[in-house]
Amino acid sequence: MRAKEWAAREGLNEQTVWKWCRENRMPVPFERSGSVWLIHDPKYERPFAPDAGSRTVCYVRVSSSDQKADLTRQADRLKAFAIGMGVESPEVVCETGSGMDDKRRRLNRILADPTVGTIIVEHRDRLARMNAGLVESALKAQGRRLIVVDDSELDDDLVRDMTEVLTSFCARLYGRRAARSKVEAVLRAARDA
Repeated sequence: MRAKEWAAREGLNEQTVWKWCRENRMPVPFERSGSVWLIHDPKYERPFAPDAGSRTVCYVRVSSSDQKADLTRQADRLKAFAIGMGVESPEVVCETGSGMDDKRRRLNRILADPTVGTIIVEHRDRLARMNAGLVESALKAQGRRLIVVDDSELDDDLVRDMTEVLTSFCARLYGRRAARSKVEAVLRAARDA
């Protein structure tokens, strides 16, 4: 779990937990993943043990066909992550398509297949640009789980919601490919103002 969440559960200030991580004084195991501190407290985490008969699928997506090299690198990283978690033979499903719509055949097939117990994605927006939380809740209700490897996206719900709304509007105005860069430009302008 993230350091912020662990601090809240333990009744500590998150700044204190980050300081302990930086100074290597944490009372429980921890690691740094990119810019995020992950706390592995045994009393809150249950070890990953896939159900018998359930499959683990690594879902990889890029937006356009000129990103094929990134698709391969993403697939390799996810497969290595899954093997590091103890999954013996993770399946990798690759897809090229927009994250703004639901016309992705391979993802729809994975979501509809009850034998898939765990879906692993690199970033939440690789699953869906908007409402990925709804997909995660639906999976959890079925006894399945979604694992996001790099969950270092925006923490603030209001900022994340605003980014999703701006992405949606820009996708309609400028086309789906240019939407992300337009949103980033709007957010930079808002921060600089």
